[in-house]
Amino acid sequence: MQAIILAAGMGRRLGDYTKDNTKCMVPVNGVKLIDRLLGQLAKQQLSRVIIVVGYKGKELREYIGKSWGQVFDVNSTESWGQVLDVNSFNQATCPHDSRSPLTIEFAENPVYDKTNNIYSLAIVKDKLQEDDTLLIESDLIFSDRMIPMIVDNPYPNLALVAKYETWMDGTMVRLDDEQNIVNFISKDAFDYNDVDSYYKTVNIYKLSRQFSQQKYVPFLDAYTKAVGNNEYYENVLRIISLLNNHDMKALPIGGEKWYEIDDKQDLDIAEALFADEQDVLRKYYGRYGGFWRFPQMLDFCYLVNPYFPSRRMKDELRANFDTLLTEYPSGMKVNTLIASKCFGVSEEYIVPGNGAAELIKILMELTAKSQQPTARTGFIRPTFEEYPNRYDKDQQVTFVPQNEDYRYTADDLMAFFGDKDIRQLMVINPDNPSGNFIPKKDVLRLAQWCEEKGIRLVVDESFVDFSRDYAINSLLSDETLEQYPHMAVMKSISKSYGVPGLRLGILCSADKELISRIKKEVSIWNLNSFAEFFMQIYNKHEKDYQRACAKFVAERDSFEKQLREVPFLRVMPTEANYFLCEVLPPFKASEIVIRMLKQHNILTRDCSLKPGLDPNKQYMRIAVRNHEDNTRLAEGLKGMISDK
Repeated sequence: MQAIILAAGMGRRLGDYTKDNTKCMVPVNGVKLIDRLLGQLAKQQLSRVIIVVGYKGKELREYIGKSWGQVFDVNSTESWGQVLDVNSFNQATCPHDSRSPLTIEFAENPVYDKTNNIYSLAIVKDKLQEDDTLLIESDLIFSDRMIPMIVDNPYPNLALVAKYETWMDGTMVRLDDEQNIVNFISKDAFDYNDVDSYYKTVNIYKLSRQFSQQKYVPFLDAYTKAVGNNEYYENVLRIISLLNNHDMKALPIGGEKWYEIDDKQDLDIAEALFADEQDVLRKYYGRYGGFWRFPQMLDFCYLVNPYFPSRRMKDELRANFDTLLTEYPSGMKVNTLIASKCFGVSEEYIVPGNGAAELIKILMELTAKSQQPTARTGFIRPTFEEYPNRYDKDQQVTFVPQNEDYRYTADDLMAFFGDKDIRQLMVINPDNPSGNFIPKKDVLRLAQWCEEKGIRLVVDESFVDFSRDYAINSLLSDETLEQYPHMAVMKSISKSYGVPGLRLGILCSADKELISRIKKEVSIWNLNSFAEFFMQIYNKHEKDYQRACAKFVAERDSFEKQLREVPFLRVMPTEANYFLCEVLPPFKASEIVIRMLKQHNILTRDCSLKPGLDPNKQYMRIAVRNHEDNTRLAEGLKGMISDK
């Protein structure tokens, strides 16, 4: 068996990355694609590897010659194999590590800028008919298991395929019950209504010598003669598939990792997917979301309601998609009115934001500027660092609970901050990551204490709807706000309402001057149309939301029981949609997080370095998802015991 690698393309969409080199020379986490691919092929018993070059072909040949063995004259006896010059082919071999020596040949596509990959393959069509062939495109990165997977499969003509996911582009196929490819779907024929039946070709094929001789090359000649050379080689396979003779079968790759690197975003995602253990957490955590680009991964880091929005609400959003996408949203005045209706707070007391993050930034910066130089803000740690990050350290007074579960009460806060010179107190309730919860009556006692001392109390209740008495625990009412005008209440709608993609948050206070100042700081169109429409229709779906909250509380109780069965986790009580867990020996939090990601494609959060947590201990924060996902994580964690 031989391998043919198509590497002639220019890779324009990669910009500066391919300014001086072809795509397969782009490094992913420091390793060039071509080196990774040749290393994988070197583990097979191949007669040769043929690389079709074009753009920057000279540079690629020179690099491979230096990295994989020098190219010598034909009469040299010092090379690992003879060098041939037959039909513009150059050949070099090398022993790479302990793997089989590779015989590498090159063919050149001189018109790479005017043709497509069908012409690159046509250049080596004679070679294609000389042996069974692995046909591989050079802009791929994939797991080491995939080449043996296709080589060891008994079917002579095979395509590796992956179930369709939203990031995929290019050739799609349909399969029958026996994994025969019955149709290749072109871009023009792609129908989003049919995506459940689509598979994406991974662009790794196995073609038998007989198939190439009797079917593929004859059809290739006829197709290029009729249509031209600015086409794709898959079009020939599509025509052959229409003959209903089932020449080509598909081999689904399941959960194996792979990515096709066409642009900078692809490269960024590939570096996260294939990061080593020393770097993988930084690659994922540094994304701050966007994990829908990794559709097979379960995200136990970010914190949302798994049971809302309801299907009915999603259907209503979908039904209005075209209008919401193509029409401008309303300005601040109208959106304030809609937010007032949605959350039951007077217009003059509420400001909607582009996520709570926008409002947090403005509130913290405004209050920091308005305080006297010696006045400070009180924080509780561990906490959501977005709040203290907006202040200089000398403006902060920090309370850290002195117990192993990081529990505290309103009385604890009043006792600690009573003799401190603070003008503002920041409370997240339930707290993040500890899950500590102060009952509403005690929060109001704290609010009264702050009123008497002239302290602004900021309460972030983004997670309050996950608490056991969620229906009565919110502070969002005119009566409550008016009773404590020094209090401001922040709420991220992303969390409990399960809509982080909408970027929606609210800040409420009876301090009308504060609300007015914040409204002046945000842009007139700070909300998108989808967020506006969500608020517009929410009240119709409010009963579904209440049912979702009740369902969540029951699932959290069930998940807690599962986590407590994991012997190396000490699970702390919570009223939020996450658990703070102390990781016990012999494990470390980073080890668990990496194992879950690498072995189960589950991302969890290592909190060990979070300010306020005991630096001598290890901690994880685990979100609560639906029952199926929670069970999958719990079983993965339990499986680590037998692996240790």
